[in-house]
Amino acid sequence: MNTNAVEVADVTQSNTTIVETVQSMGVEYAYRILGALAILIIGFWIAKMVKTLIVRGMKHRKVDETLISFTATLLYVGLKIAVIIAALEALQVKTASFIAVLGAAGLAVGLALQGSLSNFAAGVLMIIFKPVKLGDFVEVNGVSGTVKEIGILTTELDTLDNKHAVVPNSSVMSNNIINYTYNDKRRVDLVAGISYGDDIDKARSAIEEALAEFDEILSDPKPDILVKAMADSSVNFDVRPWCKPADYWTIYYGVTEAIKKKFDEQGIVIPFPQRDVHIYEHTAG
Repeated sequence: MNTNAVEVADVTQSNTTIVETVQSMGVEYAYRILGALAILIIGFWIAKMVKTLIVRGMKHRKVDETLISFTATLLYVGLKIAVIIAALEALQVKTASFIAVLGAAGLAVGLALQGSLSNFAAGVLMIIFKPVKLGDFVEVNGVSGTVKEIGILTTELDTLDNKHAVVPNSSVMSNNIINYTYNDKRRVDLVAGISYGDDIDKARSAIEEALAEFDEILSDPKPDILVKAMADSSVNFDVRPWCKPADYWTIYYGVTEAIKKKFDEQGIVIPFPQRDVHIYEHTAG
């Protein structure tokens, strides 16, 4: 009887110890889980507040909208990752191995998405160095158009005939960029031809009168009217007025028409291509 009583007492004590251990572990893990949840909730709230403050501060300083969006999003994602790692630390999860696995996964994804990553890197460079900005008329990678959006991966353009073009950022940064609206003045290059029988000074005067009709043409720099070449059928002038980029096509087409009308009014001939044909008659001797 005494032996059985001792065995029962040992079993009871063992069960009590297990229950106490489970309760203790339950309380400990409950505190860890609550702590991790608190870190997540408070951390995410702080990350959101920091993002809001960054956006407000950058807007107050009139920073470019694309840079604001990119910086705020990147910072917000980074803060959330830091909060998640802190929560895992509170749960006593070994984050070193987690970070190693995450890094390996990131490397694999990076290798699979090399093109996207190069576009992303090019987008960052575009935001920092600003070779183009919204509203610029540019030529990139063989596409000409007005910049409508500079994204993280692509740049979107509207062409002159209202087509929408999407160009990868890496193509933009790895090719020559011609920005037609970067400067506040642009030269319009035109050619006007007269016949060899017309007076050069009279033709120059007619061109000057045509240019004077347009208020959009700038006086500084002064327009150039230069004899370019004595071609096969005509004497050609280079006509080079300056204007604001927004007025380029108005001047290009308007001045061409005005010169033609002035030449007609003053009897100045715009010659057609001519070719002299000589016919020789040979007689049999």
